[in-house]
Amino acid sequence: MKAMIREPALAPEGLLKIEWVQKHMPILNEIRRDFSERRPFAGMRVGICLHLEAKTAYLALVLKAGGAEVAICGSNPLSTQDDVCAGLAEQGVAVYAHHGCTAEEYNTFLNKVLDTRPELVIDDGGDLVHLLHTDRRELLPDIIGGAEETTTGILRLKAMEAEGTLAFPMVAVNNGACKHLFDNRYGTGQSTWDGIMRTTNLTVCGKTVVVAGYGWCGKGVAMRAKGLGARVIVTEVDPIAANEALMDGFQVMPMIEAAKLGDFFVTVTGCTNVIRAEHFAVMKDGAILANAGHFDVEINKNDLMAMAQSHRPARRNIEEFVLKDGRRLYLLAEGRLVNIAAADGHPAEIMDLSFALQALSLEYLINNAGQLPPKVLPVTREIDLKVASLRLKALGVEIDELTPEQQRYLASWRHD
Repeated sequence: MKAMIREPALAPEGLLKIEWVQKHMPILNEIRRDFSERRPFAGMRVGICLHLEAKTAYLALVLKAGGAEVAICGSNPLSTQDDVCAGLAEQGVAVYAHHGCTAEEYNTFLNKVLDTRPELVIDDGGDLVHLLHTDRRELLPDIIGGAEETTTGILRLKAMEAEGTLAFPMVAVNNGACKHLFDNRYGTGQSTWDGIMRTTNLTVCGKTVVVAGYGWCGKGVAMRAKGLGARVIVTEVDPIAANEALMDGFQVMPMIEAAKLGDFFVTVTGCTNVIRAEHFAVMKDGAILANAGHFDVEINKNDLMAMAQSHRPARRNIEEFVLKDGRRLYLLAEGRLVNIAAADGHPAEIMDLSFALQALSLEYLINNAGQLPPKVLPVTREIDLKVASLRLKALGVEIDELTPEQQRYLASWRHD
């Protein structure tokens, strides 16, 4: 068994977790049945860097059922679950990950995945692709293409494309309709508050929540906060998104003003230094800071540390910073993704949609190998519709179809 994991003895617990999510991922189950028969990845090597918990593990097993040799590492040290790693390794997947790994270990794990010389990659945040274009360029001739899971990763890929440095096609799975409309909004909304509430054990109702960023993830976080009974303030830099937040019923103001009012702060921007020293300086005593963006750069931890006269763990996944004037600010999950570092991530039914897009997009890359440009490519409409249709079928939901007359009407500009 190829693996660098911490506790192999936890495999039975990890397998139970994988079995649980499998029961709630009917789309991937159908794709697995199809892949098992056709074996589209036979003899091919797939390298994956994703949050390594049960839903991700099941995606790896679906690709393995399709004939792939799969190597995987975690995309975030705090989201990796050691029991799932052990269970996945027992199923014959090469696993290089453990919870709480150091930056050096993380880099080692990325390289171990690339040592398997993958032909297809799935990335979450762009670290695997970045390494392929820097220290591991000798592997580029092997790469057919890949798929990216997150907004942050796609921003990095777009920058590479603009510079002309992207060496192979990458499917922007995050931008697929069956991903961002559901995963980013409903998945992030539910899982972020799951992480905050199970970590703090505090009420949200009656509190003021400040949501930084009103993209699809921010919409979900704000929607769920409102549903929990909070007063919600949105901060934005995009005037269109700000207008959307206003029309959805939320207050909109600059962060420097919102900082004075918030009880909970949730950053969901994909940018850096969203909450920094000037904001910490005016926050209430007891304010709680959480991040639901990919990297731990949205809340400036260096500023927080510099302003604090002391800091200590206040509770699991909560660090208390006591400022010089006695105010206490609380940072959750080291400023990493609170929904995964302090909870179990998105619900299985949500990730069923996203990971179905991943699996089918990899097959699309194989079927079109050598014909696609080295650019960031959209999920095809056919794949999006297939995933949506499979979910409706699994739920027993039927919808209408256009009649031939309606199809002709929509296809013509002559309506006489």
